[in-house]
Amino acid sequence: MISVPVTEASQVADARRRAAALAATLGFDEVAGGRVALVATELATNLVKYGTAGEILLGAFEDDTGRGVEILALETGPGIADLAAALRDGHSTGGSPGTGLGAARRLSQAFDIASWPGRGTAVLARLQARSAGPPAVPWFGAVAVPLRGETVNGDASCARRYGAGWTILVADGLGHGPSAAEASGEAVRLFRSREAEAPAAILSAIHAGLRHTRGGAVAIARYEPERGRVLFCGIGNVAGAVVTGAETKRMVSLAGTAGHVARRFQTFEYPFTPDSLLVMCSDGIGTSWSLDAYPGLRGAHPSLIAGVLYRDFARGRDDATVVIAQGTAAFGAAP
Repeated sequence: MISVPVTEASQVADARRRAAALAATLGFDEVAGGRVALVATELATNLVKYGTAGEILLGAFEDDTGRGVEILALETGPGIADLAAALRDGHSTGGSPGTGLGAARRLSQAFDIASWPGRGTAVLARLQARSAGPPAVPWFGAVAVPLRGETVNGDASCARRYGAGWTILVADGLGHGPSAAEASGEAVRLFRSREAEAPAAILSAIHAGLRHTRGGAVAIARYEPERGRVLFCGIGNVAGAVVTGAETKRMVSLAGTAGHVARRFQTFEYPFTPDSLLVMCSDGIGTSWSLDAYPGLRGAHPSLIAGVLYRDFARGRDDATVVIAQGTAAFGAAP
């Protein structure tokens, strides 16, 4: 994803320009690209007016819901006291060409917002080049941001359907930069070629296939709804956790470096209900997070949850990736 700091009015134009350029690369026409630019402008302007240390994240998404541009606006200001008023069409963020957050929501195929007093606000907007009717319910979301100053991300992730469930990989190439990206990209390629196999078998193949790279940390999670469980197999410091209600279970990943040192591949099993969330993070994200600190967040869009954890727990000295996946519970359900 592209990170655009927005702490002053002059940076709003940069966010708009980058969003429009991303839309153009994805085949958006002038009208659809204009919607993306307007939403980016509204969200960035909102950061300047209300936020502290604001940041816009821009990326492409492609999943069961469609394909398009994803925009996350993250800030750590005082929060929004009255979300209903802020989302009302015509409630302007001040000085912007649209009509505030209400316009951003109206122009987006998917939109979600979370705010807490004293803990800031996070906004998600997803826009497609053309709408094909009501989108499917999203079951996963991700935020992946390279270390500041790097042009490529040494982390990579991939989420694939597996029967009624799913299989997810997160790879963290050793270090950062192009060589790390080569390792994690190869891990994704190998994962895609063997995604139907058992997690330990997939990880063993990835380990063998990364020998010509600098290697890295790799973890694979598979949700089997018919058995009410998630399987987890990891080597290195990709962290995983299952959140069910108020309980968070941290998952076990064995020591080693995929591609170089791995004594064994062991799969661990954890209960996973339709209301559970899987959280997987690369080493660029701290491990002290708890969703209990964010009332209502468990019912948010998976990408919004990932954005909040990135905002508050990115270490700032490495690439940072957060992947969120849920069971069959619908996005927007009560937390």
